[in-house]
Amino acid sequence: MRLLERIFDLAIIGGGVNGCGIARDAVGRGNTVFLCEMNDLASGTSSWSTKLVHGGLRYLEYYEFRLVREALIEREILWGIAPHIIRPLRFVLPHHAGLRPAWLLRLGLFLYDHIGGRHLLPATRSVDLRRDEVGKPLIPNRYSRAFEYSDCFVDDARLVVLNARDAADKGAEIRTRTRATEIRQSDGVWTVSMVDALTGARSQVQARALVNAGGPWVEEVLGRGAGVNAKAKVRLVQGSHIVVKKLYDHDRAYMFQNADGRIIFVIPYQDDFTLIGTTDRDYDGDPSKVKATPEEIQYLCAAASEYLAKPVTQDDVVWTYSGVRPLYDDGASEAKAATRDYVFELDTPGGAPLLSIYGGKITTYRRLAEEALERLSPYLRSAKAREGWTGKWPLPGGDMDVSAVDGLIGELQRGYPFLGHEHARRLARAYGTRAIKLLGDARSAADLGQAFGATLTEREVRYLMANEWAVTAEDIVWRRTKLGLRLSADEIAALDDWIRTHAVPQSPLLEAGGRS
Repeated sequence: MRLLERIFDLAIIGGGVNGCGIARDAVGRGNTVFLCEMNDLASGTSSWSTKLVHGGLRYLEYYEFRLVREALIEREILWGIAPHIIRPLRFVLPHHAGLRPAWLLRLGLFLYDHIGGRHLLPATRSVDLRRDEVGKPLIPNRYSRAFEYSDCFVDDARLVVLNARDAADKGAEIRTRTRATEIRQSDGVWTVSMVDALTGARSQVQARALVNAGGPWVEEVLGRGAGVNAKAKVRLVQGSHIVVKKLYDHDRAYMFQNADGRIIFVIPYQDDFTLIGTTDRDYDGDPSKVKATPEEIQYLCAAASEYLAKPVTQDDVVWTYSGVRPLYDDGASEAKAATRDYVFELDTPGGAPLLSIYGGKITTYRRLAEEALERLSPYLRSAKAREGWTGKWPLPGGDMDVSAVDGLIGELQRGYPFLGHEHARRLARAYGTRAIKLLGDARSAADLGQAFGATLTEREVRYLMANEWAVTAEDIVWRRTKLGLRLSADEIAALDDWIRTHAVPQSPLLEAGGRS
């Protein structure tokens, strides 16, 4: 078994949004950082979200004012550092006479507009559904008024990958398909034993501090020899989504209230589709095996059909996905009421710190990372330097104004006139300014190599494998690009075949170097 000579300042187990966010912040403060993820980046909870950077309007009902305020502040910060993968989205909340009263919705939205430092996003407005175009998709004469408010849409999996990419660009070691099998500490140092899922090779890494960002597997990681009796408990909550063909022509999303007190979102998705979600139900089982159940699919169809003039049926569903959220177990009686706030548990068996993370949400990942490093600051040599930098420094490809994405699309089409508008638009929204690095010196469509369908080319696949840890077709079409909605099963299989014959093995870990 190979042991690195380097002793890292910080090792992180888990390559979701929390783990990658902490890796980015920590290495940017001058720490040496190692991160391992047992599968692909964002392959667990972080790629199965509702794709929103939002304050969480409904959390106000549970008096989660700190969480909502923090999330509202983060909306514009994240939009500013990643305007290519995050964009403003207006939400229409129809008033349902039998549910929450209009005065309560107005009060909640007043708070939503004013407690979170909103500067660029438009304010809430009242809508007459009988006259406004947003009323057209709804059941006639059932809903007459609504409120329209602002949040943001995010490509969740790309957010995770870009945090990892920036961390690696600044010196962090990121190892995917690498499972931590045992964690032990002695003499103030953690030793993490790992196995490579692709080759079976075993290795070890040592670090002065350890972060357990295992998400749904956080308790399982602690059971691998940490010597810690965890006081906190994780509550696994399943959230499922359905994707259907585009339901309406305007660009707004809807927030629908259900009679059971839950809410669902109906969101324009990938230009030609509509995303509907999510469910909230306690989950008992292997998080890697979670799937949307027939009952959940029917629930989402029925909930949307309560509002939409054209009912949504199970035959309309073109894709489903489901994730398990690792919430902190606060004893709430129902999954929908369980806190979305994050909780840390810091243990120091033998003097070496182990920070375990429970809960959290995409929107607050950056603040979670800052707070995690504050907790670890007594044990890290470079914890305080450049504090707050992650909210100012753009993520890879995001080095432009929030209004500049359309301009970038035009720039790509001028520089690469063989690109169709939709192709240029997709590349600009996925890679931002790094789309130019991806396209390189291409002077014709032929220079982009083999075409796999839906504007996916060999040049892009090679870029994703070399720069974004993509290993399989699934990594590429469902997480990095979302083109799985447009590619056929045969086209995806052909991509997998191409990858198997053209893949370049990931470079091995450096066995020396760095500070010890």
